[in-house]
Amino acid sequence: MTNRFPTSTQQPMIVKYVQPYRNGIQSHNLSRHSIGYILRGKKYIYYGDVRHEVNRGDLFYLGTGHHYTEDIPENGKPFEQITFYYTPEQLGRILTQLSMTYQLNITNDHSCENCREQSHVIYPAWNTIRNFFSTINQYIKDDLFTQDETAETLKMTELIYLILTQNDCCLKSKVLSNIDQMKENFEQTIHQNIFNDVSIDELAQMCNRSLTSFKKEFKKHFFEPPHKWFIKQRLMHSRLLLISTNKSISEIGIECNFPNTSHFIKLFKKEYGLTPANYRNRHSESNISTGYPTPQVNSSREIFQHA
Repeated sequence: MTNRFPTSTQQPMIVKYVQPYRNGIQSHNLSRHSIGYILRGKKYIYYGDVRHEVNRGDLFYLGTGHHYTEDIPENGKPFEQITFYYTPEQLGRILTQLSMTYQLNITNDHSCENCREQSHVIYPAWNTIRNFFSTINQYIKDDLFTQDETAETLKMTELIYLILTQNDCCLKSKVLSNIDQMKENFEQTIHQNIFNDVSIDELAQMCNRSLTSFKKEFKKHFFEPPHKWFIKQRLMHSRLLLISTNKSISEIGIECNFPNTSHFIKLFKKEYGLTPANYRNRHSESNISTGYPTPQVNSSREIFQHA
């Protein structure tokens, strides 16, 4: 596998990711939106104690921000997925082209709790989209995207077109919600500071908002007050560190911006019903009884790899 980084920040990026071994839970902080397709194996997306499964032949959407995923190879063969990354500006240009040049009527009347409260979508692929990703896979094998940004843009446009021609659904709704640049900048600032020692007042200044306006907009985007949401995100990360590393309770607390260990333990028990130590012990006992290896959490930014 070789690393491949975008030659232009204005172009979409098409990535094929191949994972031959089960490496455990990965922590990703995505700076762009992504639409992926599982070629082989399956993928787990973790939110708190809930694990969502993406199977071979499924599409998935991940928004910007922090995500925890695990890639599972299939019957001794590597896990494989293809992912499209894009920015709101790129999406906006594509939607304008589809609307003005091809007279595509773009609507979005879908709304549900999943769309509002989750930053991911899992959607079964249909025949046309399976054929589309088969073609993309061949393009990557033939190395046709490396020096041709136009080819990437055309294929990104085709993918968006195929999604928009579906009936209104969570996937279509999530994609169309990505064109709000002000919303994008606000949410990126928040996600970039989850583990930083910054106050709500400082975050409001970073977002060019008054404190009152910031709190109101925060609840609109994240459905919870800032303090409660940040605590929940940090505890979620600490939970994964407990079950996947040998770091001490205090080290994990500090890493997740809980410098006071006793306060960290109190917050963790309130959220999960167990102390961090008991939570770790229960998970270890579960792994021993089932014979499953303990997953490892690795932090990363976006993954740009071609097979």
